[in-house]
Amino acid sequence: MKGSALMSLLGPIYKREKGKVQPFIPLGPFQLRLPFVHYRFEVPDFLQGLLMCAVCLGAIPMLQEYLGMPFEIALTIVILNGFFYLWHAHLGDPVIPGWITPAIPLLLLWLKTFPMGVDRIHALIAFEMELGIVSLLLGSTGLAKKFVDIVPDALKAGILLGAGVAAVKLVFDPGQRFDHFPWTVSIAIGLAFYILFSNHFKKIRVTHKSLQFISDLGLVPPLLLAIVIAPLLGELPWPAIKWGFTVPQFYTLFTQWTPFALNVGWPALSLFVKALPLVIAVYIILFGELIQADALIDEARKVRQGDEDIHFDANRNNMIVGIRNISMSMLGPDVTMCGPMWAAMQVVVCERYKQGPEAMDSLIGGVGSFRWGTFTGYFLTPIVTLVTPILPIALSLTMLVQGYVAVRVGILKARTFNDLGIAGVVAAVLISRGALYALGVGVVLCALIFGKDFFRKWPNYDKQKDPVFNSKISL
Repeated sequence: MKGSALMSLLGPIYKREKGKVQPFIPLGPFQLRLPFVHYRFEVPDFLQGLLMCAVCLGAIPMLQEYLGMPFEIALTIVILNGFFYLWHAHLGDPVIPGWITPAIPLLLLWLKTFPMGVDRIHALIAFEMELGIVSLLLGSTGLAKKFVDIVPDALKAGILLGAGVAAVKLVFDPGQRFDHFPWTVSIAIGLAFYILFSNHFKKIRVTHKSLQFISDLGLVPPLLLAIVIAPLLGELPWPAIKWGFTVPQFYTLFTQWTPFALNVGWPALSLFVKALPLVIAVYIILFGELIQADALIDEARKVRQGDEDIHFDANRNNMIVGIRNISMSMLGPDVTMCGPMWAAMQVVVCERYKQGPEAMDSLIGGVGSFRWGTFTGYFLTPIVTLVTPILPIALSLTMLVQGYVAVRVGILKARTFNDLGIAGVVAAVLISRGALYALGVGVVLCALIFGKDFFRKWPNYDKQKDPVFNSKISL
């Protein structure tokens, strides 16, 4: 193909008309974009991605603990997952994808009900494939939003509350990570909470560029601190830095840990039935992240109004999430799952985008360059070996921060006192007996307490109609 014909197909090199959509190649419901051709490569976001790959590597200890995987195989799964992260920006979805973090504790609790080995791998394959199929179908049919709208707020709140408490339990249960690294976890999480949630830090960071830079790095400062203080406190060894490049073990992964392996095979149909309640619970959490993504991108678009027409399509995101989960279930089963957005980093990139075209030409360029950064970091042995000793700390930080956010969001999902009461019971049942019992208890309680209002239009529900809401508490 001649150069002129190729450029005619690809379109202009990342030049858009003012106020229009970034150039792309139409691909059905997707918008195919290539780096350097359809968007400007953003170096600051790429460099930040190099550092933040440490958080992604936090999946390794979970894969080792719950599936018994060797380090090299777990790292290969992280790399494979990182490849699928690239699909979002390059298929037209202006988000930084990540794990379905609030749902990880729920999945881990469910997996622990199966014996270690092939049975547990089968359960994970069935769950992840079914979640992918549900996401793909709901996204391609446009039914995603309608599905979540019919779920009562009390049930949504209960699932989020349960996920939050379960995340904290994974760190503080007897014999878990806090017992092994009490000082490192305490100091690192203290710094993380101060940077992410402290009112005092929010006030002072606007007056100091260095503090704003630290704020933009999210969990990186606590992780770097953990690398230093853990060996000083005698809780972890110093990192043994090695030079070179990571060599993924794709052949071993495919022949020993996937449904195509002779020693694994495909899960029974009954496992898909058992996984369905958990799939429903996880999808409700997943859709909550879609709502947050839409709000963040809408806010960023308003700041750059008249410059770039950038929109979030929940159905397109659902389709990509579905394809990723189905693919990972067959090529590298992963306990972190393939989620729609990494909320913390999406906020960071959107804030830089708001600074104007000089800072970031297109939001697609920012999110795409960031994920190129994390993907590159997986292959750099110095980065991988630097963070390897503190991966249990990285996982603890992720779980505790996510627990905090999930509980906060779960409480805010409740619109009435009755919602809160139901949510508390659902959360407790979810943690103690699993998703199937929790969904059953939640539906029964909503039917008993709300009666015919069970089928109300939940997003527009007037809380004043709830007689319990305005009742006074007698002391």
